[in-house]
Amino acid sequence: MRRHCAQLTHQPDVLPWLGANFWSRTGGPLMWRNYDPKTVREELRVLGDHGLNMTRSFFYWPDFHPEPHRVDEELCERFEDFLDAHQEAGMGTVPTFIVGHMSGENWDPAWRGGRDLYEDVWMVGRQAWFVQRMARRFKDHPAVTGWLITNEMPGYGRIYQVDPPSSDVVTAWAQAMCNAVRAAGATQPVSLGDGAWGIEVTGRDNGFSLRETAEYVDFVGPHVYRSDTDRPRQHYRAAFECELASVTGQPVVLEEFGLSTDTVSAANAGIFYRQTLHNSLLGGATGWIAWNNTDYDDLWDQAPYDHHPFEMHFGITDSLGAPKEPLRELASFAGVLKAVDFPHCARADADAALVVPAFLERGYPYSRPADRPLIFTSLHQSYVTARAADLPVGFTREADGLPGTASLYLLPATRQLTTRTRRELARRAEAGATVYLSFCSGEHPTTRGPWFDDLDGLFGVELQLSYGVAEPIEDDVLEMTFTEDFGGLRAGEVLRLPVAGNEDSRAYLPVVPRAGRVVAVDAHGRPALLVHETGAGRTVLATYPLEHMAARTPRANPDATHRLYEALAEVAGIRRPVTVADPHVSADVLVHADGRRFVWLVSQNPEPLTVRPAAEGTLHNLEDGEPVTDVALDAYGVAVLELR
Repeated sequence: MRRHCAQLTHQPDVLPWLGANFWSRTGGPLMWRNYDPKTVREELRVLGDHGLNMTRSFFYWPDFHPEPHRVDEELCERFEDFLDAHQEAGMGTVPTFIVGHMSGENWDPAWRGGRDLYEDVWMVGRQAWFVQRMARRFKDHPAVTGWLITNEMPGYGRIYQVDPPSSDVVTAWAQAMCNAVRAAGATQPVSLGDGAWGIEVTGRDNGFSLRETAEYVDFVGPHVYRSDTDRPRQHYRAAFECELASVTGQPVVLEEFGLSTDTVSAANAGIFYRQTLHNSLLGGATGWIAWNNTDYDDLWDQAPYDHHPFEMHFGITDSLGAPKEPLRELASFAGVLKAVDFPHCARADADAALVVPAFLERGYPYSRPADRPLIFTSLHQSYVTARAADLPVGFTREADGLPGTASLYLLPATRQLTTRTRRELARRAEAGATVYLSFCSGEHPTTRGPWFDDLDGLFGVELQLSYGVAEPIEDDVLEMTFTEDFGGLRAGEVLRLPVAGNEDSRAYLPVVPRAGRVVAVDAHGRPALLVHETGAGRTVLATYPLEHMAARTPRANPDATHRLYEALAEVAGIRRPVTVADPHVSADVLVHADGRRFVWLVSQNPEPLTVRPAAEGTLHNLEDGEPVTDVALDAYGVAVLELR
């Protein structure tokens, strides 16, 4: 399967966006009122000295658009100087038009008067007028490298948790805004700035659909600030959301990510940046814009910092302009991008597919939105497990009919499948693929159990469920003992896995084998893993919700499910170019257009360690080309090597 890695530009010699969201330390969102050209140039110089090549900038809407039919000329002149400063520094910027939301507060132009931003025709017209006016004014400046319509409009246009707009209304609004950019004659890439928080990525419907707006935008820009109870899951979160955000095949730019150093140590801030940058690159991102360029210690009595004080310290530099650990990590990352000639690289193809159920993104009649968090978290955990198993996976969408082909299909803790998909998976197993599914009862009492037809026939079993009754898992740890060899797992081996979930999901599937055979049992002798040989391939059923249980367990990773994924890869004949025996270290490959291959080794170990990768060929240092056998990794460290 092809794995997403679309570059933002069709000009391969243009550097990928690597930069920061920018408010000057002289004023934050109010910087244009007391604009200081000297300070701005100092701030840009520090960013440029550390390898950054762009910023994302903002027209603070109440100031730039003070009256319905007027823009502020003095502020536009200041923005012109801001663009000149970028050109002097050899940098570009991506201006953002409708900036009424920022860092925990919403600001309206004085003339809005409570009008709806999506459905009030006059109000939509005023937004489009402002967008077109600003785009026409600045489109020819060489420092402008792209455009964004808004900043996190779902939290400003209408609070989507309470009163979400419909997707048809949002899509029409997005069409009007993007058309305004093009009507001005601007040709740079444009996107919405909404955060990619819509249903295809998160499972929550906020009106913004990546599929519906794809016709009007040139790239997708996730904003990722989620938290977790497991550090590897947290380190892979941005990568996972970038994978989901690639649903339309458009370039993915990690448009916002970062942290306040009020909430973490300096060292851990650097680690988070390192992990997010490298893992999201391996997850298909082709641009990175940190939040944000500087701290704001002198703005403590100004909104939003007076009531969101931690927002003062999201900077990659401090309030005096000195670099912090995140900026040092960005500089190191910039060096790696240059060393591998990243614009000419692509992700290696994968022969394993992680299936994204249609129920994540489609509201089928009488299906429950509350099912979607389970789908999201099980997929996320499966993605982390695949990384620990050095198993490259491509994402395939059930809603698109499972495009592409793979030798291994992973359906982690999957309760819901459409009838068409159930039959397609059976056909692919008959044709030679391995189809793996772990049972999940669901987290709600309504319609417990599998929501697809003929589980028995697909897996060669006879299920023994009683209607409406979840069969509880009473053990605190699942002991899965193999009764025969399965891939690299040997008869007699025991995998110990965490048990978690609520009263509905902490449940197993009682079955009796028919055409399928038992290859592992639980501590009570009941079938835990079964294989059904069918045609040229097979189906594999885990009777426990392995990935869901790990997803609901703090500090679960790496859990022993990675051994099962390694065995599935072996059984399915999956090629893994580089593997590391230690599950704390993941391995993946980028391929250069000239045939060179670059290997990333990413550690999730809190201590330094040395590993000896097994590879299809020999590993070499990027700096001197010398061969490498043993690779030393710092705590949560990253190494990039060439595979020859």
